[in-house]
Amino acid sequence: MTEMVFGTTPVRAGDPILPRWWRTVDRWSLACVLGLFAMGLLLGLAASVPLAEKNNLPQFYYVSRQAVFGGMAMVVMLIVSTFSPKQVRRIGVLGFMVAFAVVLALPFIGTDFGKGAVRWLRLPGGMSVQPSEFLKPCFVAICAWFMAASQSVGGPPGRSYSAGIAGAVVILLALQPDFGQASLVLFSWCVMYFIAGAPLTLLFGVLGTAVAGGFFAYNASEHFARRINGFLAAEVDPRTQIGYATNAIQEGGFFGVGVGEGSVKWSLPDAHTDFIIAVAAEEYGLIMVLAIIALYMTVVFRSLMRLRDERDPFARIAGTGLACAFGVQALINMGVAVRLLPAKGMTLPFVSYGGSSVIASGIAVGMLLALTRSRPQGLMGDVLGRGRS
Repeated sequence: MTEMVFGTTPVRAGDPILPRWWRTVDRWSLACVLGLFAMGLLLGLAASVPLAEKNNLPQFYYVSRQAVFGGMAMVVMLIVSTFSPKQVRRIGVLGFMVAFAVVLALPFIGTDFGKGAVRWLRLPGGMSVQPSEFLKPCFVAICAWFMAASQSVGGPPGRSYSAGIAGAVVILLALQPDFGQASLVLFSWCVMYFIAGAPLTLLFGVLGTAVAGGFFAYNASEHFARRINGFLAAEVDPRTQIGYATNAIQEGGFFGVGVGEGSVKWSLPDAHTDFIIAVAAEEYGLIMVLAIIALYMTVVFRSLMRLRDERDPFARIAGTGLACAFGVQALINMGVAVRLLPAKGMTLPFVSYGGSSVIASGIAVGMLLALTRSRPQGLMGDVLGRGRS
């Protein structure tokens, strides 16, 4: 009777892993992620060709690489989604220690590739990795672990520990400078802290501190000030990336100019990464953009609904942080393209080109799928149902 009322799935003794995973995973969210990746490959066929020709590479060089990295991300996502909350916590803590150490060493061993921010680690064979992408999901896991531990009787001051970790990570990212990732990390921490029972006055204090930090960064960083000034300018310079993106979105209209007929990809150097939504809007129109937004919203809202009655504090806190960070990163990317937000240099998860981005997104969503799987013995509804039966 409980199963019929609350929609849970009993775990059978000796049940194989894959059938149990298929019955308990959120298949709608899984389908949405696969749809986003497919759209990313479709848009990459158009957006990355100009860059490949400019670099004297085969036309579909970047699309092929994205397919390989994306395939790896899908495999990692599926593997991680089979984990238990305890396993998610363990890989999150270990991953955070490794990623944090690498980010800490970036000023000495990293490179900026001429973009003014030391965010990448150059690897043999001409490859590179952006450690901050992998730091984000692991940061959520370790902070959720501390916050959950603080709710136990006689537990450690985990929320204070998580605040110290958040402060260290935000400062470290801001020094690169990478204010976009720093803002996303701070936002995800605030969401988790709120879920863990933080008073609103404290969160307002954090917000005030962030605003004060923004003013300091504006006066201390020419890179940051240039982006803010460009955002606040009364008119958009049509020769800037924002100018090209704005014009492309306007030209696309409702149905777009046609597949392969867009021109913005020849003007925007980051058309295949930070501004890929402009390519989608120009060639496929508002319909494609709304479809992409709907996919992100479905993943976020379904995840939050499945976490609503979760009894495990770690799963509830970490899952909420991962879901909100996933949605807000997409919101920031698209908000920059339509000039609702200053330029942040942030990718669109699973859609933009980038090996680090897509694999790290696979890890993050794999964790989210693992934490939102149906666990009959971990839901408050099951306890109430058994009490009435």
